[in-house]
Amino acid sequence: MKKQFLLICVTVISVQSIRAQISDKSNVLEHMQLANEYFMNKWPDVGKTIITNKERPSNIWTRGVYYEGLMALHDIYPKEAYYDYAYDWAEFHGWGFRNGNANRNADDYCAAQTYIDLYNLEPDPKKLKNTKACINMLLNTPQMDDWSWIDAIQMGMPVFAKLGVLEKDHRYYEKMYGMYMFTRDKHGDKGLFNPIDGLWWRDADFDPPYKEPNGEDCYWSRGNGWVIAALAKVLSIIPKDAPHRDQYIKDLKSMAEALVPIQRKDGFWNVSLHDPKHFGGKEFSGTALFIYGMAYGVNSGILDKETYLPIIEKGWKAMTEEGLHTSGFLGYLQSTGKEPKDGQPLSYDKVPDFEDYGLGCFLLAGSEIYKMKL
Repeated sequence: MKKQFLLICVTVISVQSIRAQISDKSNVLEHMQLANEYFMNKWPDVGKTIITNKERPSNIWTRGVYYEGLMALHDIYPKEAYYDYAYDWAEFHGWGFRNGNANRNADDYCAAQTYIDLYNLEPDPKKLKNTKACINMLLNTPQMDDWSWIDAIQMGMPVFAKLGVLEKDHRYYEKMYGMYMFTRDKHGDKGLFNPIDGLWWRDADFDPPYKEPNGEDCYWSRGNGWVIAALAKVLSIIPKDAPHRDQYIKDLKSMAEALVPIQRKDGFWNVSLHDPKHFGGKEFSGTALFIYGMAYGVNSGILDKETYLPIIEKGWKAMTEEGLHTSGFLGYLQSTGKEPKDGQPLSYDKVPDFEDYGLGCFLLAGSEIYKMKL
């Protein structure tokens, strides 16, 4: 009886300690600023090309995701240096995209999310010239199958949502829905979403009959993170009466429910969500995206606070205590790829091929936790 009482007391103290971390707004902000300052100091030149296995411009999707996070940080803490860093980046690239405007690749027009945010802070037609040209091409052509990999949902979907609001034009919402539902229900054999498991296959290469060694379907952590993050972001953008909102809510709830029982005891999620023995292990970016989606769900009343707050708390504790270095570097971040085996093995000290997108995911999660009312 004494041991049981002690265990209960330790558990209560542990929960209270974790909750104190996310209820302390200054503490949450300090973690976000620490990680962001590390990156801004490492990359003072916003136009510097990114060199890994080859040289790439700094407006590719990895950097676009970072700037999404930076704008979320700027939204809760409007430091002029954050605005300048984003504005200078957009200016350097002429508010445009790798491979130009005649471009159906969502990875390339991901940068438009930040361009639109900057436009909304200070309207100037030049900021949206390329964005409108690219997205209006997609709007006025019949293809719905552009998002053939689930990462693209996050890269592209919020752009349509933001333009729909800005232009007060429901055509953007309808095109966004059509493209999303094609990916959901038609890519591959029967779509990339498995309603039975509430999770997504990364692309047609991984839907059945593809299996993990334990016989389970292959659900990649970060890939599923992109989807739940996209749903959260779109729901935060579109009006309450926007068409198809119920579909996005339904899918976000389904994903959140599926993720709860597979969270690791340490608060992270495994790289491979249904086969922890095959490239499992803690992974930072997927965890950050899941926490972002769930925190938005709680803040918006979509998800039950009592159910999801402990999950969010554990995830945030894992990222800030086990992943975030005192320097601001983020550990356990999987490199770019498309499946659990890519970029392995992960570790606390390993530097991924790109550090920017993982930070963007972390800033998105922190921004929603900062907004939570506990």
